[in-house]
Amino acid sequence: MTDDDYFPESVELPIDGTLDLHQFRPNEVKDLLYDYLPLCRERGILQVRIIHGKGKGVLRRLVHAQLERMDMVAGFRLAGSDGGEWGATLVNLHPSQQQ
Repeated sequence: MTDDDYFPESVELPIDGTLDLHQFRPNEVKDLLYDYLPLCRERGILQVRIIHGKGKGVLRRLVHAQLERMDMVAGFRLAGSDGGEWGATLVNLHPSQQQ
């Protein structure tokens, strides 16, 4: 085994309000959401699109379960026909206390 097996390459994500989960494993999603959403909120991005794909719905259910536990989330819903339909979730965040 190499060091890369223990320390996978980190992924640089733009904080632009769209989070595509296709490159992540399900066990990484919780930490990713708890890192990404506060960064969006700090930048004044209060509407976030999370792309989880359609598939069997496992990742969608995982994302929704985490969002339900996050106080900063004002609400969320599946995207409409122009936003990925049931392959993406639209999240509304409460404004940061600092704004």
